[in-house]
This record gives sequence, structure tokens and C-alpha cells, in this order.
Amino acid sequence: MKKQKTLRACLQIFVFLLMSLAGGGSFAQENPPVQANESTDNPPARVARISYLRGKVSFQPAGHDQWGEAVLNFTVTTGDRIYSEKGARAELEVGPFAIRISDAADLIVTNLNDQILQLGLQQGTLRLSVYNLPSGNTVEVDTPNGALTILEPGEYRVDADLDGGRTIVSVNHGKLEITGGGASQTLQSGRAARLSGHDAVQASSIPMPERDGFDKWCEDRDKRVSSSGSAKYVSSATPGYADLDEYGRWEEVADYGPVWYPVGLAVGWVPYRFGHWAWVGPWGWTWVEDEPWGFCPFHYGRWVHIGVGWGWLPGPVVVAPIYAPALVAFMGGPHFSISVGIGGGELAAWFPLGPGEPFFPWYHCRETYIREVNITNIRNVTNITNITNINEVHYAYRTAAATAVPANVFRSGQPVARQLVRLTPQQVARAQVIPHPTVTPTTRAALPGRPVAAPPVRAAQVISARSTAGPPAIRSALGEARTPPPLQARNSTPPARAERIPPSPPNAKPLPSTTGPNHGLLPPAPPGLITRNAPPPPRVPFVEQRPFMSEHPGRPLEPHQLDNLRAGRPAGPMLDREFPPHAMPVPRVRQVSPAVPSRQRKP
Repeated sequence: MKKQKTLRACLQIFVFLLMSLAGGGSFAQENPPVQANESTDNPPARVARISYLRGKVSFQPAGHDQWGEAVLNFTVTTGDRIYSEKGARAELEVGPFAIRISDAADLIVTNLNDQILQLGLQQGTLRLSVYNLPSGNTVEVDTPNGALTILEPGEYRVDADLDGGRTIVSVNHGKLEITGGGASQTLQSGRAARLSGHDAVQASSIPMPERDGFDKWCEDRDKRVSSSGSAKYVSSATPGYADLDEYGRWEEVADYGPVWYPVGLAVGWVPYRFGHWAWVGPWGWTWVEDEPWGFCPFHYGRWVHIGVGWGWLPGPVVVAPIYAPALVAFMGGPHFSISVGIGGGELAAWFPLGPGEPFFPWYHCRETYIREVNITNIRNVTNITNITNINEVHYAYRTAAATAVPANVFRSGQPVARQLVRLTPQQVARAQVIPHPTVTPTTRAALPGRPVAAPPVRAAQVISARSTAGPPAIRSALGEARTPPPLQARNSTPPARAERIPPSPPNAKPLPSTTGPNHGLLPPAPPGLITRNAPPPPRVPFVEQRPFMSEHPGRPLEPHQLDNLRAGRPAGPMLDREFPPHAMPVPRVRQVSPAVPSRQRKP
């Protein structure tokens, strides 16, 4: 009963603060930008997660020229690029989708939001598993020889030639549409096609290729997801929930319901201590946990300390849970820095939010987002009444689980656990809860791992598949000029095995990069990726954003500031009001009822 009252008090505080800050913005916005849109003015609720790595895999964040070593649990979003060397493998989880690459693959996440997953495969092998295709969602894979739109849940494989000359598409199960300009064709389950050409795409039906080791590995990964016992407690749209089966156990706890307990934790383990901070747009500071299972429990739900151990409490099983970069509160303020500064050095400190404790974003968003990111990650949001005193906020883990490091460790994305600063309860008591650490990131903080040389990739180019000028965009083996029927095999007696596009020879020299420091001549490049949906504008380069971040350290730029930079204008001032502010009087407010979340629970 005491725990339930504590949770209720925390939620009361959250709703009061939300109402007092209503009006839009990162925490609220006094002067919202012109033409702001409630749905597009929020960060996406859906992200991708690097969930498996084998071999050498490199990663280039959107808006950066530098490549870094890919690491598990890094958050992937629009504009990011991933490259796998020969024999390497990587997997991305995106809600109800799984993306797996192998064999010198160059993959771009062209667009990723709550309705769209758009991928660009410049070269190499991609296999896409679509476990569920929510209504209104679009899944598209763009290649140099045509755009592929997924029409049904299923398993799909795409092999793109190194020079962009041809692409082989295999539908193991499901249905997709091949688009090139003003024409399209449907490829059914159990069929495969070879695509070639750019302006006038040619599509030839071929026998289904035999399964290879990559296919078998992908099928094993799919079985791991479909058989997960954690799906009873966590939304299947939550990246990383299947990892919980292998690395912990579920128990029913009287005050909380199902709680997941990790096993094999390090001595002194507390949430958000064994990992590092990274800068990922548009959220800004984002936590990357070291443990292989460390994505789902650090971006959804809440941690709770029960007895002598930590357990993870998921939110309600909703259709579309909302991703958060880190469910923590930050500490700072003048008394904190004066008391515990090391040789006058600056510190960054934080602690995990407990059950029922409100999360306030440190990035731009609208008030509906603040409500939903809490409601979809906290169970039993009920009995919300007046609150009149902000000092009633009591964070359960402010003293027991606070973590502090020198600010330079934070701003450069260094591992936290190796460079802890021990805080006494008295020092923590003098600290203030602040909106975000006042630390501007370095370029290194934007990379998942250590910097690496640029892989042999070409500069990404995009062309539209909707153009009606010129010859038909797709010409099938049967010569249809407009929207033709599904592809048919050319041979009545097909060979036993169809070809896979071979990867580059083992002894071939890597092509010099046009995006890295070692420029050189490349073979003639294809015109670009053929797309059906227009991709979003490219991310404003980090080097252009960073000078303006220094005007308000630790905060990502707001949408209107990024628009100004794209237009060649100065970013201008930030407009959002933050919570918690450095000082804010708390007025009395009328009683309010809890808002009904717009995201429906899974039946």
C-alpha cells in the first residue's frame, strides 16, 4: 500500500507539471514555430537497434563524415549507414521488423519513423523479416535497379551487385511490388526475379535460389523471436525483448506484477552505469548499455530495486511503445559542482527513474508526446488528483543509484564504469535535478565505437521511381510495356539452382572511398538508388550544428533552428521552456483527470 501511494504521488506530480507546461515544446514552448505539426514535430516513437554483430561492421551516423566501429545496442535512425565487410553479419531490430545483412553490404536507413521503414541497399546481401505489417505502415527497400515495396508480412532477400548492374530479389514468403518509374510488377511468395538497368529497368523471372548459410542463420534468428516467452509481458514492437529470455527470468511481484531479473550482473551493478553516453539526433544524449540484452530495459519501462537486486518493470503491452533515449533524471547545479568538483572540474551525474516517476525529455517535443512517452512506459496510471508543491517529488533512487563522471568522460562518449566519481549522500542531497547535463558533445560521442577508416562505399545518390518520362521503367521478360502481370519464369524447365550475385572476390582490393580521407577513382557508379517514396532531407551536418549548441550546452537544436541552417541562415535562439527549470514557482491548479492515451492497448 505504501508503494502504491508513492507511485500515485509521483504520477500526480507528473500530470500537474504537464498541465502547467502545456502549450507545446521540448517541455513547453512559449512561441511555437510557424507551421509546426503535432505529429511531425515530435521525435519518432520507433527506432532501430543494432542487435547482432559478427565480423567487421562499420557505422556512419547521419550528418557525419567519420565512420565508427558498430557496437551492440546502438540506436539507429534516419540517415544512418552501416557496412559489413566480407563474411561479416549484422542485424537491426525495428519494432515488428528484422533487417539482416551479410557479405560486403552497404545499407542506408533512408527513412525511419512511426509509419515508414525505408532502406537503401547500395550493394551486398539483405534479408528482411516482416513479422507484422501494421495498418498504414510502409516498408520499402530501394536498390540501384528498382524499388521494392513490401505488401505482406513475410521473409524477403535482396542481393545487389557490387557495381549496381543487377539485383536479385527473392520472396521466401509474402508479396512485394517492384517499382521503376511509372510501372510496377508484383512478385509473389516462392518467386524470384533478376532486375537490371536503371532508366529502363528490366525484370526477369528466375527460379528461387537455394538456401545458403545466411538464410539458415536468419531463419534461426526468426525462430528465436517467434518462440520468445517474454512476448507475454512486453510488446512485440519493442526492440530487444527476445534477449530477455536468455539473460534473465520473469517473476510475479505483488506490488508490481511481472518483473524481469537479469542474471550474471557485475558487482556494484546499477542501471545506467555500465555503458556510455552517445549523441544521437534528434534526441541528443542517449544511453548505450554494455550488456547484450541492454536495449529494451534502458529505453522502455522502469527499473525497480526489490530486496537485494534490480528488476525491470515493463510498461503496459501497447501496440506501439514509445522509445526514450534514457529513462533517467540528471543532477547538477552550483552547489553540486562546488562541493564535488575534482580540481574545479565539471561533473555530469544522473540516476534511474523508478516506477511511476515521470520522464521529462531534454529534446524538442509536444505535450502529447510527454504524456504518451510516460503512459506507454508506466503501468497502472490511475487516481491522478491535485498537486500543489513541486518539492513533494521524491526520487526513489537519487541516492542509492546515482552515477557521476567527469564531464569530459560524458561529452566524449567514454565508458562510464571505469571513471566513476563516488558521491556521498550529503553531496547528492545538495544537488539539484536539472533538465540535462550542460555538456556539448564532441564528434566522438556521436560514434557507436572507436573511429575507423571509411569502408569502400560510394556517395549515396537517390533517383525517383515515379518519373513517367522516357521508356517504361520496367520491362519484364515477356515485354510488357505498362503495368504487367506478375513475373513468369522464362524457361519451362528451370535449372535446379538459380544464381546468387557473387560477392567481391576474396583477393580483390577494396575500392577507394569517395567519402573518406583516401579518395581515389571508382568504377562508373550507377545513377543511384531508385525510390518509390521521396526520402526526407539529409541531416544537417553535426559540424554545422555544434557551434550553435554551445549557446545552450547539452540541448539538441530545435526543428526551426535546423530549418534555418538548411536555408543558410543562423540557427537563431531556442524557444522551448525546459523542465525542471532553474527556478519555477508552483501555482495551485484545478483538479484534472488523466488523459486517455491515443495509442491503444493490444487486445
